[in-house]
Amino acid sequence: MWKWLHPYAKTERAHQLAGTLFPWFALPGLILFTLGTVWGLVFAPADYQQGDAFRIIYIHVPSALLSMSVYASMAICGFIGLVWQIRTCYMAIAAIAPVGAVLTFIALWTGATWGKPMWGTWWVWDARLTSELILLFLYFGIMALYASFEDKLQAGKAVSVMAMVGVINLPIIHYSVEWWNTLHQGATISKFEKPSMAPEMLWPLLINLLGLALLSGALVLQRLRNEIVMRELRRPWVINMLKEQ
Repeated sequence: MWKWLHPYAKTERAHQLAGTLFPWFALPGLILFTLGTVWGLVFAPADYQQGDAFRIIYIHVPSALLSMSVYASMAICGFIGLVWQIRTCYMAIAAIAPVGAVLTFIALWTGATWGKPMWGTWWVWDARLTSELILLFLYFGIMALYASFEDKLQAGKAVSVMAMVGVINLPIIHYSVEWWNTLHQGATISKFEKPSMAPEMLWPLLINLLGLALLSGALVLQRLRNEIVMRELRRPWVINMLKEQ
């Protein structure tokens, strides 16, 4: 596996790979996300308790799950970058962080919007909500730390350490509804043996989750390509590529 990945430690190869993969993420992601959203918001049956207000789940749950998954991928990049001294991994962290921050913000905003009719308030210092807010601050912190260094190699090492340390927040977010008495509902789609949703409501949620994951991947790939070009602007292959365009 590492022999296959090793050539992509070179920024030129990584840039080419990201460009090749981008349409395979962007187009299916757009189709699936559109399908899941229309299915969930228009055709899925209303919840017997929450009525049509529950439909925000089709945006909230995918964004919340991906906000954690994207952070985990950023920490993995940081670990690989530090252990094997791969600069491309540091660039990947810079590309991933803003996408993860947007997903986390969407999760918090839709959660607050959902909480208003269900709980009677926009925000409570619930364990799940508070730990998700901390995740947003972690994303902001990584973005600010990376921007504060002129030497981007040192910046990459610093944010790698911060990303790995911040991983401790992910199990807190996931298990907060089990560890503490919270207003937030429990697991919805992770209970595969006995899901909490009927199939006609669950399928559009799963489609949206996959679609949003692919769209997020497409954004990261495009941002990674831009980050590589910015960092390697004086390299001959970048100069030649820009001339050809």
